[in-house]
Amino acid sequence: MKKIAVTGGLGYIGSHTVVELQNEGFEVVIIDDLSNSEIAVLAGIEKITGKKPAFETIDVCDTEKLRACFKKHSHIDAVIHFAAYKAVGESVAKALEYYRNNVCGLISLLTVMREFECANIVFSSSCTVYGQPDVLPVTELSPIKKAESPYGSTKQMSEDIITDTVAAEKSLSAILLRYFNPIGAHPSALIGELPKGVPNNLLPYITQTAAGLRTELHVFGNDYNTPDGSCIRDYIYVLDLAQAHVVALQRMLGSKESGSLEIFNIGTGKGLSVLEILHEFMQANGVNVPYKIVGRRAGDIEQIWAETTRANEVLGWRAHTPLNEVLQSAWKWEQKLRG
Repeated sequence: MKKIAVTGGLGYIGSHTVVELQNEGFEVVIIDDLSNSEIAVLAGIEKITGKKPAFETIDVCDTEKLRACFKKHSHIDAVIHFAAYKAVGESVAKALEYYRNNVCGLISLLTVMREFECANIVFSSSCTVYGQPDVLPVTELSPIKKAESPYGSTKQMSEDIITDTVAAEKSLSAILLRYFNPIGAHPSALIGELPKGVPNNLLPYITQTAAGLRTELHVFGNDYNTPDGSCIRDYIYVLDLAQAHVVALQRMLGSKESGSLEIFNIGTGKGLSVLEILHEFMQANGVNVPYKIVGRRAGDIEQIWAETTRANEVLGWRAHTPLNEVLQSAWKWEQKLRG
């Protein structure tokens, strides 16, 4: 049985990926500092899979604690690295914190991986590395333009660090998954997105407004050069995204070659606007969501969606869950949270 360390494994995407890993028979060690997650998620994972993963409370920037973890859980075969701050708007206001956590945390992790001869990493990257693309949809060969936010900069830097480390180490293999906008929750409603404070992501803001926790949804800008004036994104179901990590991991562990680096866009291949998602949510769930158009948000790009042919053909992976089911899962999760 292969042993996989998942940093940020109690977070939104991390927890769903842990579920998929355990369902596929992997042994999982979760590393999470609980700065943007809840320990209760561990129980949700156990209820879904019937198995409680190992868990260590560690900030990945703390190299000594990370080293002790790798020593305790010997022979870790691969790492899936999620642990990072991830809010575009927040990163503009807290740039230094984002660089410290996202960049220094990765360097700390790669250092310990080298010491313990753990030679495989799947990295949680982002479509933000493309900046505002000139041509849509974006492919893995699209130019990497200047990032529109410190968050985007940290993802670009992290990709460069991994690329250079693979070239230098020869024994390290990496897969960079540039995914788009994850939404939805596990169909069991036992795990889902748990934002702290005011949500930075669209769908939990919508569900909290529908539940009455927020007076109205703020739509950041209606003057973009898009059909309805609101930003366009590629919204992907979190479980489809989680399964992409499992497939990438299986590809890496099944390869006889070391020192490889591969990049994949993980999205649906379709762009939807903020207002389209809002109206689709109301229709899918039969609820009303009051909203207000406000000014643009710093760091936001106008529109982006993925070209997914490479992931479809090389990984054999495809986003397949219908949008209405995804939006219903998010609302079911919100209702469960509110009791």
